[in-house]
Amino acid sequence: MRILQMMGGGDVGGAKTHIMTLIQALRARNEVMLISFRDGPFPREAAKNGINVKVIPSFNPIYCAGEVRRIAAEFKPDVIHCHGGKANLVGALVRGKTHVPVLTTVHSDYRYDYLGSPFKQWTNGLANTIALRFLDYYQAVADRMARTLISRGFPPERVCKIYNGMNFGDPVEGLDRAAYCREQWGVEIAPDDILCGIAARLTAVKDIATCVRGFAGAVREVPQLRLFLAGDGEDEKMLRDLAQELGVADRVTFCGWVSPINKFFACMDINLLTSLSETFPYSILEGVRERCATICSDVGGMSELIDSGENGYIFQPRDYEELTKCLLAFARDPEKRRVFADRLYEKAVRDFSLDTMCRTQEENYEKIIRLYKKPKNTRDGIVICGAYGKGNAGDDAILRAIVQEMRVFDPDRPITVMSRRPMETKLLYRTDSVYTFHIGSVLRRFRRAALYINGGGSLMQDVTSTRSLKYYLFTLDAAKKLGCKVMMYGCGIGPIRRPGNRRHTARTINRAVDLITLRDDLSRGELTRMGIVEPEIRLAADPTIILKPAHDAQIDQAMESLGIPLDGRYLGFGLRNWSGLTSVIDEIVKAAQYAYDRHGLIPVFVPIEFPSDLEPARAVAGKLSCPHYVITERLPIEVTIGLLSRMKTVIGIRLHSLMFSAGRGVPVIGMSYDIKVDGFLKYIGSRTCIPLAEVTADKLAPLIDECVSGQMDAEVRATAALLRERELENSRGAAMLIGQVEAAAKR
Repeated sequence: MRILQMMGGGDVGGAKTHIMTLIQALRARNEVMLISFRDGPFPREAAKNGINVKVIPSFNPIYCAGEVRRIAAEFKPDVIHCHGGKANLVGALVRGKTHVPVLTTVHSDYRYDYLGSPFKQWTNGLANTIALRFLDYYQAVADRMARTLISRGFPPERVCKIYNGMNFGDPVEGLDRAAYCREQWGVEIAPDDILCGIAARLTAVKDIATCVRGFAGAVREVPQLRLFLAGDGEDEKMLRDLAQELGVADRVTFCGWVSPINKFFACMDINLLTSLSETFPYSILEGVRERCATICSDVGGMSELIDSGENGYIFQPRDYEELTKCLLAFARDPEKRRVFADRLYEKAVRDFSLDTMCRTQEENYEKIIRLYKKPKNTRDGIVICGAYGKGNAGDDAILRAIVQEMRVFDPDRPITVMSRRPMETKLLYRTDSVYTFHIGSVLRRFRRAALYINGGGSLMQDVTSTRSLKYYLFTLDAAKKLGCKVMMYGCGIGPIRRPGNRRHTARTINRAVDLITLRDDLSRGELTRMGIVEPEIRLAADPTIILKPAHDAQIDQAMESLGIPLDGRYLGFGLRNWSGLTSVIDEIVKAAQYAYDRHGLIPVFVPIEFPSDLEPARAVAGKLSCPHYVITERLPIEVTIGLLSRMKTVIGIRLHSLMFSAGRGVPVIGMSYDIKVDGFLKYIGSRTCIPLAEVTADKLAPLIDECVSGQMDAEVRATAALLRERELENSRGAAMLIGQVEAAAKR
């Protein structure tokens, strides 16, 4: 690839390190040119390192844009990559005229770039804010910044991620830190001193005042602590006064700008970050390389690097009292500092290396170039409709699975989700999203789509609402009339009870739907009884079967945070409010008590729809005399699946509590309130299902015995494997329909 990088030229700190490190790494396999809009140390250092540098030393963005177009015409880049406000402004001016995509890396939150300087905020900051809206693609440093951009209206499909990476080789060795501190800053340190360091500009956004306050609280209890501030900036006088006011001036050293920084961190025991806003600061990675224990504010991608309490500590911005506690935890335990530093080093080397950053950057370039070159009027989108954005983990899991499968099929294909909470859906799934019932927006998406997916679940039913059934049928018709292939994906059918609704459903599906994949065999019978014969019908499985649980470490951490011991034996419950539940609550309580007394199984109540499932969980739990746990917070889908996978068996009214568990090979017992529960359990050949109205402890007890005995284990594992294989029919069907659209377009 031929890559044209543009930067202001006055970049310092993490942005400078990122740009220089990235360009040098990319040069190994790509042709790279760097344009700087200012002469100075940065472009000169780049030229010294053999980088092809062009300097356009002008404050006039119009002139700079003309020069960039001239250079681009000669260099012929595949992509133009901007860094910083000046480069973004020039990039916006040349976009469209160079006929290549213009990408910017968002190194920091542009709303905080000039915090504390109102004039610059309303000039440079405003110009950058406007320019960003006129670029093609956005590369966020860390996922939190990607979420920030999307929440501010930047299209999810045009936002990609990257993480700062570092070469963790060649740490400083054999440094006499006492001599170094004496020579550099005239500070005498004792052998038992505990050195805390922070490398940051002394500006408002870095919030060094919180660092000083937190340190002051800790040093009163551990006098051996010292604080070194490596950086300069407009807040220096205020910080010196604050240290004096707090009585710690003799333990705080203002180091000024420090270069090279590696020896600074090699002296430190603890590396600190107290910023109000960051993306993925290099100062943390630089400390990790030198095996510093790490404490940082919860900003940017820090929570993706640091598992608080496992390999470092994270506190909320401005919470200096919590910072004090973290400092004391490290100050009082040298072994903890060592262990945490080693763990963090191992994770950083694995996930945040220079090679990883460079590989991610090249993949992002390749995707951006592919997207930019796609014909602009191609009918290639996918629209997905379902009961999404309502807080139900089962429906959310269906959407996650469908999006995952569509991206495996084609990672570049645009996806739009019809959702009750479009912004939440955009943030979670990184797709376009429109409000489910905003008909105008929905129809516009249909006009650009190749495929309309009426997503999994039981949308075709009139138990909860005839109105919703009619709306979903309307979308099938509308999508077909506007040229989409139409698929009902991994779904259940019914119950549809009203004769008029049954006739309407049959007519619409027969004329509008191309393919139906079903998650159970009972639904096939319901389609036959309604006279639905035109679409192709395939047996598949619920899309959620393909979802994998979170990693063991994440599940362990979730259980520990919920107070659930890792070594326990558990009986999972997936309850929901439903008519008839109240009359059998006492029987469920007796069965749970039996499982504990007979098998030592501790009940764990796992909500699938949050928070509505908490009410029945608490109703049962409140009557138990045995130990039990009620999960009272909404967990990520993968963690919920992981928790259920740790159960010895799961008793569920909620269909997806049974599906999540069965898909991971956990024996399940269904308390059926609906045909969809019967259909799923019969589909997997389960014998462990009782109608909700007929639930008794005497009926549940032998089923619990059978599930716990191990006699069903081989059967359950085989069923899970079968479901995963059958589920592939969903994505195969979607791929077939899209292939038909593409073949027709070529004719």
